[in-house]
Amino acid sequence: MKNILSQLIDDFHERQLPDLVPRNKAFSEVKGKADVVIGMRRTGKTWFCYQKIKDLLAAGINKEKILYLNFEDDRLLEFNVHHFQDILDVYFGKHPENRKARCYFFFDEIQKIERWETFIRRLIDTENIQIFITGSSSKLLGTEMATGLRGRSLSTEIFPFSFEEFLKFHGIFNDRPKKFGANTASLLRKAISDYLEIGGFPEVQKIRRDLRVDILQGYIDAVLLKDIIERHQVGNVLVLKHLVRHIMNAAGGKFSVNKFFNTMKSMAIKCTKNSLYEYLDHLTDAFLFYKVPVHTRSEKAKLTNPTRIYTIDTGLLNAMTFRSLYDRGQLLETMAFMHLRRQGYDTEYLTTKDGYEVDFIARHKSSGDAQLIQACWEMSDKKTFERELRGLRSAMNELSIPTGTIVTWDDETTIDKNIKLIPAWKWLLNP
Repeated sequence: MKNILSQLIDDFHERQLPDLVPRNKAFSEVKGKADVVIGMRRTGKTWFCYQKIKDLLAAGINKEKILYLNFEDDRLLEFNVHHFQDILDVYFGKHPENRKARCYFFFDEIQKIERWETFIRRLIDTENIQIFITGSSSKLLGTEMATGLRGRSLSTEIFPFSFEEFLKFHGIFNDRPKKFGANTASLLRKAISDYLEIGGFPEVQKIRRDLRVDILQGYIDAVLLKDIIERHQVGNVLVLKHLVRHIMNAAGGKFSVNKFFNTMKSMAIKCTKNSLYEYLDHLTDAFLFYKVPVHTRSEKAKLTNPTRIYTIDTGLLNAMTFRSLYDRGQLLETMAFMHLRRQGYDTEYLTTKDGYEVDFIARHKSSGDAQLIQACWEMSDKKTFERELRGLRSAMNELSIPTGTIVTWDDETTIDKNIKLIPAWKWLLNP
């Protein structure tokens, strides 16, 4: 194993890192804490680490002070917990001068090795090394992190490209536009239409539609197989697939385990309510879906009321479902939710005392800033727009929040000086 590790270390130090689009994220880098990159498969966690490595090199850090190992490399198939010490022996055998220097170790998919967390804890406690870890999100958020590192880690969540990152990737704008003249607005209108269709997964950005659909469907298969079926020994694969299709076909809709259970029962498909709760937890642990609970102070009410469920990416929704013009509002709402998530907001949906609904009451985790947000495709759909507006006004009065926002596809105006209508192509570029 030492010979293999020696070869892998030399290979990394010799090869050039790939060109990449910088993500709008940064590691915390607190001494004594491991940096853990979490997120759904194929969102770019490994390339985010490459971005950090490039930043270190640009800051003058010698590449020999950096170690990168990918535990999905076939040459490490025989690696086990007893070989972790070999990493230190081989690395410092090659570079003994680094014993007294600050080093940077990147471990990709380390969760494949049993008891990996004990090795990481030892490095944090005994070595002058900043640790960066990536891997399957469901495993990294499991008991290994909770029990093995016991608060000695900080997580960074990586998503598919944001709209701003999408613009950079395609060379439309290198920096966030500050002015929105006619030419800029035209470019952004075209870009957001493409973004709504393609989504933000990096690999599929410049691939023709039929191949893109195949690749994105493959992502779903990989999540189901590797993160759920294999890890949790799920036997009722048929129900799991029905659950995924049901949620995706009702993007952002309310989901009730009881109703879905009854649907399966009517189709003579056997399952239990407990297994459905477990499957939904597995799907959210893998970051395929996000749950948005009802806004209430009562924990009992949160448990008894249906949750809204959003899919991580509109491109995935388009690849997995047959969507019509009537579904555009669902895609816009999904896009709005993911923007809030990226910006660090906790979200809930609200049913007011008057019986109106608001898509999101969003509160920032750090600043505590609270916002009320509706997603409405266009003002010309008067019935829908009036319903959204009444809901927003009702929530503003009930919660004493002075302003509200309606995210539209292309409408922009201000109502009563405190309700702003803003097109998605502009709102998604808000810092």
